[in-house]
Amino acid sequence: MRESPLPMRKGVYILPNLFTTASLFAAFLSIMWAINGRFEIAALAIIISAVFDGLDGKVARLTNSCSEFGVQYDSLADLVAFGVAPAILLYFWQLETFGKLGLMASFMYILCGALRLARFNISTAVTSKKFFTGLPIPAAGCVVATLIFFSEFVPEAYTASLLPKVCLGLTFVLALLMVSRIRYASFKEYGAIKAHPFGSLVTATLLFVLLASYPTLLGFLVMGGYVISGPIYTYLFMPRRHSKLLRELSKQ
Repeated sequence: MRESPLPMRKGVYILPNLFTTASLFAAFLSIMWAINGRFEIAALAIIISAVFDGLDGKVARLTNSCSEFGVQYDSLADLVAFGVAPAILLYFWQLETFGKLGLMASFMYILCGALRLARFNISTAVTSKKFFTGLPIPAAGCVVATLIFFSEFVPEAYTASLLPKVCLGLTFVLALLMVSRIRYASFKEYGAIKAHPFGSLVTATLLFVLLASYPTLLGFLVMGGYVISGPIYTYLFMPRRHSKLLRELSKQ
């Protein structure tokens, strides 16, 4: 008699959820370390959480074990890992000095992250896979985490006076970008990579070498560049593309 494939299927089904659980556990550790004032290791835990968050989706697609349960579980883990954990980290690191304003800024970040995830969950079937609508919450969380390491390059003269204000403004900016209609590249479709494989390989290798050489410096710059890329594409490139398309249609 043939053996039933059901146990193997159950094991494959559990595998991506284990990565999601690891992401959630790293977020939990980040919260604990942030409360205890260990900000750098708390930021590192958020980045590790982002790695596991990227792996769970890849594993689910490779093993053909995607499920509605996994999607919802991943979304809840993302809210903790890239919503709650960065907000608590920001509050105890810099925003606590602003009192109630800092507290509400942290809450606004969590609220907008939750709204961003809710909108994403109900719109995945009708939106393009090439772009996200609004800043993805993992990217927002990684901006906060990399800022912790980048702060060591800030002159000490500005650390006490300027850095808290920058963090307060950044918290509101990230929150608003998450619930905005600005479009961000998703990197889920690889048409450009297939069309230019050698150039893509060289670019990826160069980026990896640079990040590996100066991770604390370039990590925040890369994430900041991604944050800025959304408004640039939405308000500069998209109108030009639309106007060009209208001109071509008018000539026909």
